[in-house]
This record gives sequence, C-alpha cells and structure tokens, in this order.
Amino acid sequence: MKKITVLVITLCCALSNQAQTVAQIKKELETTDNPIGYVKFKLKKKYVIDTVAVMSSTSFLGIADSIAYKGKMNKVYGPFKGNNVLIKVLAKLPNTFYHVSHILIDTGVFKKAFADSLASKIINRIQTGNSTFERMASTYSADHNSAAKGGDLGWFVRGVMLPELDNGIRTHAKGEIFKVWTPSGLHIVTIKDKPKEDDGFALLLRVFMK
Repeated sequence: MKKITVLVITLCCALSNQAQTVAQIKKELETTDNPIGYVKFKLKKKYVIDTVAVMSSTSFLGIADSIAYKGKMNKVYGPFKGNNVLIKVLAKLPNTFYHVSHILIDTGVFKKAFADSLASKIINRIQTGNSTFERMASTYSADHNSAAKGGDLGWFVRGVMLPELDNGIRTHAKGEIFKVWTPSGLHIVTIKDKPKEDDGFALLLRVFMK
C-alpha cells in the first residue's frame, strides 16, 4: 500500500513539474526579446517560421489561420491536443476584407437565358420590397452552405473569390445588388458592408517540443 501511495505521489509530482515547465517556457518565450535565439540556443528545439494568410475572418480552416487572426502579438499558444507544438505570434500585417451575400443560380441546371431572367425577377422582388435577399437565397441559391445563412458569405479577403466575383465586388458599393457570371453559374450579389482593413497575415513561430 505504501509503495502504491509513493508511486502515485511521485507520478503527480512529475506531471506537475512537467506542466510547470511548459508554463515557464511559454512565459519566457512570450517575454524574450530574441525568441529565435531562445528556442535555438536555450531550449535547443526544432522550429519553423511560417507566414500564414487569413482567408476569412468569420470562418477558419484550422488552428494556424485562427491564431493568425485572433492571436495577440507576442502571445504563445499551445500545446494543442494531438501535437506538442507551441505557436508564438511574431508579427501581423493588414489586408482588405469584404462582406457580401450571394445567390447562386446553377447554370448546369438552368439555361443561361432562363437563369438571367430568373435573376432579374429575384432582384426586382428584393428591390421592390416584396421579398428579402435572405428569403430569396434560402429558396433559390445552389450554394447550400451560404443559403442556410441567407446567402451571407461572411468577411473574406480580397482575391480569394473567383476573379469575376472579386472584380464585381470591387466595383460596387454597399447596398447595391448586381449580377456576376462565373464558371460556377450566375451570382446575384449584394455588398453587406464597406471594405475594411483587418489582420490578413501573421508571422508565426512554431516550436516543436519533442
């Protein structure tokens, strides 16, 4: 019984020391003026420095772009479940973001002439107040993901959309509704907000603890 108790105490102490060590490393990595030197010469751990682009500020592909947008300068994050990596935000740079909604009419289902006529009728119903963009999106849009949100695509960075959409968005103002043809079909687009400058890139230091 004594051996088991001693073993449990020893194990708990070991886990506590390990947690404190990681916490201490994170604290030192956050406060050092030379994070690369700290990792390379003191920790002697492998590391990489990545430039991560933020495609959308409302939905994220994974941990990296989420930290790139939401993370604070010089803050250290992790280690995360499933890996043993610490991530420090070294720098951030801005980019231009747009917020739009769209209704996609699938020209693989409808002929172009019919799609164009349908789009005009949808726009007319919205502009005359007989319906809303959100209601028309949930009824007609072939983009089911955005249709469930009333056509809202969220905030996304300039250049991430199809070129035809990107050009159309840049040449219209908040509140306008317009058509855009792309290889995906015919889009009815409305600009939800004015473009804004936001965190679009981040320089991340990844430290491999094992």
